[in-house]
This record gives sequence, structure tokens and C-alpha cells, in this order.
Amino acid sequence: MKYRRLGISGMKISAISIGAWLTYGSDKVEEQMAIECIQTAVDLGVNFIDVADIYSKGAAEETVGKAIADMDRTKLVISTKAYWPMTDDPNDRGLSRKHIVESVEKSLKRLGTDYVDIFFCHRYDVDTTTEETVRAIDDLIRQGKILYWGTSMWDAHQINEAVAVADKYGTYKPVTEQPLYNMLDREVVEGDLEDCVSDHGMGLVCWSPLAGGLLTGKYNDGIPEGSRAATQDSDWASDKFADYRIEKARAISRLAQELGVTSVQLALAWVLEHPNVDSAITGATKPEHVKANVEAVNFNITPEIEQTIENVLQNRPFLSSREATNEDEVAAI
Repeated sequence: MKYRRLGISGMKISAISIGAWLTYGSDKVEEQMAIECIQTAVDLGVNFIDVADIYSKGAAEETVGKAIADMDRTKLVISTKAYWPMTDDPNDRGLSRKHIVESVEKSLKRLGTDYVDIFFCHRYDVDTTTEETVRAIDDLIRQGKILYWGTSMWDAHQINEAVAVADKYGTYKPVTEQPLYNMLDREVVEGDLEDCVSDHGMGLVCWSPLAGGLLTGKYNDGIPEGSRAATQDSDWASDKFADYRIEKARAISRLAQELGVTSVQLALAWVLEHPNVDSAITGATKPEHVKANVEAVNFNITPEIEQTIENVLQNRPFLSSREATNEDEVAAI
């Protein structure tokens, strides 16, 4: 495993991390299998485990808590989040002081730990002042219940606002942002956000680096029965698994085969090549998925490979060596 500093903080996290979104604590992965996945990840050097209170309405945190119960807590980096409604209670949502404090207490209990290494504001809360949010988090950091904090799916303006508030009151600043980022979803990161986090010394820990499984190659021949694309909301699936995205995924798979690596390795290595990215958060439903994900740290994206990938993503044709040979043969006739 390779480790990277989280932004300009002194803490190091594994380049490949494991997350609990859509999998652990749900009926999609039996609890013992989820625990085995987490334990396998840790055995392979993964030290960053990402979860959130909203994942399976707290059940994911409970599963992670069981998985790490007998581990050395000091060797792990555990993150959780708050923002989304957990109940119908009007105060059980958002980033108010009340909700943040109470959410963290509940998360700690479910995780079975005294502190979380990273607390993420899961979205920006338009109903709460940034000052209230930042100062509430700062209090929890000073109490030792949170070590670092970050944002998730905040835009550059919102992050700048948080940093300005922290500067004004001398509070702890966010050290990381957790955005959606992969070969097929680049617009969130590339541009203002990457410039913003660079300016503030923040890192990026990216979710869905495999585009919801699309970049694994499992959808190259259509949408399998029981897959995420087949079971998720139809509007969401029709967008994320649109034909043009599947076609790009097929081309990436062909390139990966040409390079002698898996589609997973190539896609994860590409994400990790971004200078602001500290970790790619991966999902796994079986231990062998964890092992496949971890292999990505051993593949180096050269400038030539990066350009070839860019050609594919910009719809410029990629020819395998066999196809290129055939084309040359035709041209010579």
C-alpha cells in the first residue's frame, strides 16, 4: 500500500480506501461478508475506512464498528458524515450545532469508538450559517471527538466561505473535500474546485472512482440482472448508465487489456494520478474485490497512457494493436 498526507495535515491515509456506501449495513451484503471485506482491506494496508450516518440509516456504522472492534484503533483512519435527514424530526438533519453535536455522539456510539479521525459535512446547508457549522465542529475537535474535518460535494465558493470563517475566528480549517470523481465524471473536480483546494492546502478523497461499477467492465455487454443499474431509480440509471458512457467504458476496458491490467486498476490509477487526490474510496462486496482494488497502487500512469486515456474520453478513437495492424494492412493494399 502507498500512503499520502491528507492535504497539508500530518496524517497519512492509504491511497486506496474502503467505503460503506450502498453496501455495508444493507441487505446487499451480509454482515459477516462486509466484516471480512473490511478486515481484508486492513490486512492489505488500507487504513482509511469511510462511512456516514445516513448509510443504511446508521447500520453501516454499526457494521464498521463490529469489524474494527478488535483492531488497533490508533492504526485506523475512520471518517463519518452528517447532513441528510435521519428521521422525520426537523432538527435531525442539516449542519446546525444541535444536529452536528448529536450526530457525532450517535456515530461514535454506533462505531464503538471515542473519536473519528475525519468528520465530513455531507453537503452544504443553506439553512445554517457557515459560522455556526464551523464553530460547532471546532468545539468537537477541541473536545477530542473529531481530529480533522472536511466537506463533501461543496463547491469552491462554499469552501472559500468556510475557510474565511475559520480564519476570522481562529478555528480549525477543513483539510479535505470528498467529491465525485472518475474518468466519466470530471466536472465536479476539474476547474474551480481543484484550484480552490490547492489554494487552501486541502486534499481530495474521491467517491465513486469506478463510476458506480461502470468502469469495472461489468456493463460492457449490457446491464446484468440484479446489478446497481438494474435496481436503482430508472431516471438515475438511464443517466449514469447511458449508452455513450458504456461505450467509453468499453474503450477503457480495451485499453486496459492492451496494457496488461484490469479496467479497475486503470480507472483507479487514473484517479490517483490527479495531484490533489489523496485517496480513492472504493466499495467491495467480496474480499477479492478488495484485493483487485488495492492492486491499482502498483500501476503507473505514464504521460503516454494519460494521453491515450484522454483521447478515449474525448471520443477520439482508440485502436488496439491488433486493430491498428489490420488497418495498416488495409491501407497498404
